[in-house]
Amino acid sequence: MSKDLDTLLTALYVFVDDCVVLPRTGRGRRPELTDSELICLAVGQVLLRFDGERRWIRHIHSAPQWRSMFPRLPGQSGYNKRLRTAYPLVCKTILALAACCPSFFDDLWITDATPVPCGMSKETVKRSELSGHANYGYCASHSRWYWGLKLYLVCTGDGMPIMWCLADPKIGEREVLAALLDNNHHLIGERQILLADKGFSGEEFQALTESMTLRLLRPDRKDETYRNGNLGGVRQWIESVNQTLKNQLGLERHAGRTPAGVFIRVAQRLLALAAGIWHNWQTGVTSKRSLIAFDH
Repeated sequence: MSKDLDTLLTALYVFVDDCVVLPRTGRGRRPELTDSELICLAVGQVLLRFDGERRWIRHIHSAPQWRSMFPRLPGQSGYNKRLRTAYPLVCKTILALAACCPSFFDDLWITDATPVPCGMSKETVKRSELSGHANYGYCASHSRWYWGLKLYLVCTGDGMPIMWCLADPKIGEREVLAALLDNNHHLIGERQILLADKGFSGEEFQALTESMTLRLLRPDRKDETYRNGNLGGVRQWIESVNQTLKNQLGLERHAGRTPAGVFIRVAQRLLALAAGIWHNWQTGVTSKRSLIAFDH
């Protein structure tokens, strides 16, 4: 484990313990692994590219520096159960980290949807517990069909996640994004600008964003008069965020086989991205989305 990762996890533990986790009340035995430690373990697992919980727990047990930081560790099954039940805490931590960064108050946010494959064979599709949630969709960037879900992400210019959801790829993109914005309308500022793809066009969607005091900025379609142009340069921001999630954080290697498993593994990767960006803001790193210092 590098000193940068050690520093990140220590700072994250203090932040979560002070600002996110509520004190436990009532009767019952307190868990040996606290919620703050669980969040740090989840972030460390993703940054070090351990896709499976079994290898991750085995690695921690064999590394003295990890045992000194986390002396009370559950087994693989216990860690997996704690992660699934901590889904609300993970989402709360992501938003708390975002609110502490200056980019959260920027006028410009960006959004896009990216595929989250969940199966590679027909037999997997037949037996999977994701049936009824996942579906077949088309990935334009790879020119191929996939079976799984689609991640809708609204983030700041530096990649800090603000709001997100997983949806059936058969559902229209405008419909899903409209529901996502409506459920999180309290996060939208008075003069917020949302940079989106040209697929989010349409008078109804435009009227919806205007009713939320949200200005939609998107590339022009071929059958439209000139308004914004193709916005190719700024559109690369969200594409680079998706690439960070896929390449460095293993979004497509989530290995989830149930709805709860997929949801928490995607949230875990967004949490690791948020923690890295937050720490880079705290330490003054120029490239806020750079995670190279933490992945070894």
